[in-house]
Amino acid sequence: MTDNLKPITDQFGRIFDYLRIAVIENCNLRCVYCMPETGIAFALPGDLLKKDEIVRIVKIASGMGVRKIRYTGGEPLIRQDLTEIISETARIKNIVSVHLTTNGILLDQKIDALKTAGLKGINISLDTLDAAKFVQITRRGGLQLVLDNLSLAISAGFESVKINMVVLRKFNDNELFQFAEMTRDKAVTVRFIELMPFDAHQIWKTGHYMGVELMIKRFRELYPELDPDVGSDTEKYVYRIPGYKGKIALIPSYTRNLCDSCNRIRLTANGQIRNCLYAEHEYDLLGPLRSGATDAELASILKKAMWEKARDGWESQKQVAEHRRDSMTQIGG
Repeated sequence: MTDNLKPITDQFGRIFDYLRIAVIENCNLRCVYCMPETGIAFALPGDLLKKDEIVRIVKIASGMGVRKIRYTGGEPLIRQDLTEIISETARIKNIVSVHLTTNGILLDQKIDALKTAGLKGINISLDTLDAAKFVQITRRGGLQLVLDNLSLAISAGFESVKINMVVLRKFNDNELFQFAEMTRDKAVTVRFIELMPFDAHQIWKTGHYMGVELMIKRFRELYPELDPDVGSDTEKYVYRIPGYKGKIALIPSYTRNLCDSCNRIRLTANGQIRNCLYAEHEYDLLGPLRSGATDAELASILKKAMWEKARDGWESQKQVAEHRRDSMTQIGG
């Protein structure tokens, strides 16, 4: 049992109460900022965390102060036992909320089961409202299906529905207004996210990056009376347009001026702890888990991983090769 262990902290005084777990590397899209069109060398099924292993890790983490769980991928809805994982997670002592990040393509097939399982919130990744651009960025189709499933998620009554838009200069930055207008009649948060250099082919270096400062400038030109609001720790800048039901949030994921309040732990689909999105060093949980490690031993690995977290993403990046070996789908976002 780990209920009496101290909270997970690092040497800079941060407390980690939010665990993001990738349940699969595979995805049914091939977004240009995530991985090549042909895909990558995905982990073999036997090398991925099993349902019982995921639940055990969450139980250990919950005894160390973790309160929020988010399941990611790849595309997590591809995983056949996802609703079972969510159901068991939602029943774990001290876990307050279970969330999911998805591209929305398969959501209509599982939305009722997800709600019944105890899922509290859904983030849907959507970078454009233009069908041709959707194909261009995802290298697949399905925009209308994603939009329909977004409406389903809203009507299903989840506590939180959010849209994640990666802003790409000279590609979709002319859609900021259209995305912001989605908050007029919908109680959603639209999150505008800086492009990050995790696509293994480095489209990062093609001039598509757009920082949050410029985004804020654009929004203030569009909506001079933006009202500051509050959001999650990741949502560094949050606003509500007067009279609108939802909110907009800007996430400086590359600028990295949110690192001082970081509260998240990342666990990859193959059981490796990433203490920073920009780190490449991993701490293996899968090996000890399958070699008979006790809960206390696994907890010790988790504590060590987070204690050794760098001060910020810039320090983490200094320890990484210029050309990263991984793609976002392998990290879990």
